[in-house]
Amino acid sequence: MKKMIALLLTAMMLISLAACGGSAAKDPADWIYAVEAGSAGEAAALENSFAVNSVDTQAKALMEVQSGTSDAAIIDSLMAGAMVGAGTSYPDLKCTDQKLTSELYGVGCRKGSDLAAFINSIFVKTYADGTMQKLAETYGVQEALIAQEGSADFTAAADGDVAYIKNKGTLIVGITDFAPMDYQDANGEWIGFDADMAKIVAKELGVTIEFIEIDWDRKTMELDSKSIDVVWNGMTLTDAVLAAMECSNAYCNNAQVVIVKQ
Repeated sequence: MKKMIALLLTAMMLISLAACGGSAAKDPADWIYAVEAGSAGEAAALENSFAVNSVDTQAKALMEVQSGTSDAAIIDSLMAGAMVGAGTSYPDLKCTDQKLTSELYGVGCRKGSDLAAFINSIFVKTYADGTMQKLAETYGVQEALIAQEGSADFTAAADGDVAYIKNKGTLIVGITDFAPMDYQDANGEWIGFDADMAKIVAKELGVTIEFIEIDWDRKTMELDSKSIDVVWNGMTLTDAVLAAMECSNAYCNNAQVVIVKQ
């Protein structure tokens, strides 16, 4: 079955690339795909038996294609919309037509943490008052946004993560450079849909916020060691993530897509 899926994806890529000229000279089955280590894109590539070039971030995966050291990149569709094509950082790259996966984004906390439930309560509040939708429109992810329903009530555990974070006075957010979810503006401030939602959560907790760039492949270890309090960076809710972390409700739809040169 996996072989059949890989063959279908290869055929779709050949059809898509034929429209943009000589890019189809090399069989996509023989391509090297740049992917972020530990990401859903890497998992999708390996699932389809693609040869991979694993790098630190999805942004670096795009750089690999731009420089010609990889034939294609597999990245999140939301990032592709912000980073690839005319008027973006990579105008000479394009997104092919096929989607390798369909998936959901969520926020990751330590296993058993009450912070996930607190974040869910903020999701419900900000969706109900329109704040979440306005931020989504600001960063161009409104079409991917998932309605947040349920109760906004929350009761903190006496010895839980919410109490721990309030006591230390800082919410430490683990991220990578990943527009439009988390990226730096001209002044070096972290902004983006995820970054701005995390700031709202920190404000509701009554603490300051600190963003730390992490090795995405080590995100669970960073959480468990308490180097960070939360992973908030367009994280796909895979089975492995759900098993290792206490996760928020899904808030955005996403897909893994293939990026090539024009």
